[in-house]
Amino acid sequence: MVRQAVILAGGQGSRLKPLTDTIPKAMIEIDGRCIIDHQIGWLAESGVTDVVVSAGHLHERLAEHLAASSQPLRTQTVVEEEPLGRGGGLKYAGRHLPDHDAPWYALNGDIWTRFNLLDMTAYHAERGATATIGLARPRIPWGVVDLDEFGRVTDFVEAPPSPYPVNGGVYVFSQEMLELLPEVGDHERATFPMLAKQRRLAGYPIEGYWRAIDTAKDVSEAAKELRSSQP
Repeated sequence: MVRQAVILAGGQGSRLKPLTDTIPKAMIEIDGRCIIDHQIGWLAESGVTDVVVSAGHLHERLAEHLAASSQPLRTQTVVEEEPLGRGGGLKYAGRHLPDHDAPWYALNGDIWTRFNLLDMTAYHAERGATATIGLARPRIPWGVVDLDEFGRVTDFVEAPPSPYPVNGGVYVFSQEMLELLPEVGDHERATFPMLAKQRRLAGYPIEGYWRAIDTAKDVSEAAKELRSSQP
């Protein structure tokens, strides 16, 4: 079982202004709950006991929030002295994890998701992967048209799931991943392509709820979707 995790929560959230003028992106509320509180609760339910939060924009607010709120696991906030990129940020935060000889989870701080993280961990172990990416299929923001073999329109489908999976910003990393991440830069352009060529990178299809919170519309849409899913 994975007991530790890193949350990348240092982004500026420029597309979420003015919401992010006074709070960091990870503290934006969806239906009354902060994104990072939801993520920490989900990780705790999956057996995680320690989380390192990599903060940047308005990091003081985030650290104060985590210290003042009752969290179900131990949290530590770290701040990069200079921007390191997503891969460098993961490496820097990962060095603050309590056990460097154990696997760990990593999450982007702007993802609202809920699926069986233990199933993803088992999937990772079964494939002997160094890293496993959670793969999401976000809905296309336009309606699409179905055609038959003769090019005749047969149906209109409003906002269907993408036929192509995307990186869902949720990872399972084996212990050796910490040394493979770049000191500065993006792991998606450096480490992941290398692992893919070596067949050490796995992709896990996310079957549960997933949404990236990038704009004010995402905030309102996620709130509607969560309310509609409640019994």
